[in-house]
Amino acid sequence: MSALTSAPLADPEPVRIQPASGRPGSASPASGVIVSRIVIYGMLLLFAAIYLIPLFVMLVTSFKSMDEIQSGNMLALPRDPSFEPWAKAWGETRVGLTCAGIKGYFWNSIKMVVPAVAISTVLGALNGYVLTKWRFKGHKLVFGLMLFACFIPFQAVLLPMATILGSLGRFGNSLDDVFGTSFGFGNPTVNLVFVHVVYGLGFTTLFFRNYYEAFPTELVKAAQMDGASFFQIFRRVLLPNSLPIIVVTVIYQFTNIWNDFLFASAYAGSGDVMPMTVALNNVVNTSTGVVEYNVNMAAAIIAALPTLFVYIVAGRYFVRGLMAGAVKG
Repeated sequence: MSALTSAPLADPEPVRIQPASGRPGSASPASGVIVSRIVIYGMLLLFAAIYLIPLFVMLVTSFKSMDEIQSGNMLALPRDPSFEPWAKAWGETRVGLTCAGIKGYFWNSIKMVVPAVAISTVLGALNGYVLTKWRFKGHKLVFGLMLFACFIPFQAVLLPMATILGSLGRFGNSLDDVFGTSFGFGNPTVNLVFVHVVYGLGFTTLFFRNYYEAFPTELVKAAQMDGASFFQIFRRVLLPNSLPIIVVTVIYQFTNIWNDFLFASAYAGSGDVMPMTVALNNVVNTSTGVVEYNVNMAAAIIAALPTLFVYIVAGRYFVRGLMAGAVKG
């Protein structure tokens, strides 16, 4: 026992740790990152292809002749590209009972969308300004009710809105009897502007209220001390700093109003006052013996061009504007 205790202890050998790359059967961190990137970008490319293939088919089909469409592959590029289907869709194709193309209905949508977007954006900005910088007793209840309006489905307001529009139309007839003009009351385009302003007001108020909630109240108080009025503060202090949220609101409202079909078909679904979406539906459903797929595709792309243009021009500001008022401070 004493011999064991008196024997000197040997120094332990140093432990050598091999790098991960030197161990057999193990992958390096760099190779793992490469594999994950390949998987991520591969999935993104796959989903992008799934999303863009219908647009590609529409585009190439719109430049093909009917013989080429009926005898060739729909994914093949046109052998002899032609703008004739586009010209026919714009000015000659049959829409219901007329053969004047979709150009008139395209401008009907422009005349409806521009004022509806402008009015709803301005009113939403004013509401957000009042609910954040000029708070009154019950302002939370008012905002809650407007927020609740955002969740009311389109179908629930069809009959009540039709009743209101009918009353406005009768009021317009009375004005026409007295003054010789209805001042737009009862006009289908004006009716659609009114409907989209009312329905979109909850969303625009929500956007601007959240954005102005993070806006420094001290600037508003300083302007008040300098003698600025309600509208002067709004025009000179808030609006110049509201470009991001204005872009968000315009994109959102423009897209929703331009693509609307339910309200358009319910309140302006016939005659020369139809918006673009209703006219496009009539183009596709009108049959003259042969379904002209090239003309239908060209008409659909023309109908989508305004929203594509808006997203291309201002799309990069959309997420930036949404996030601008998300974090306070």
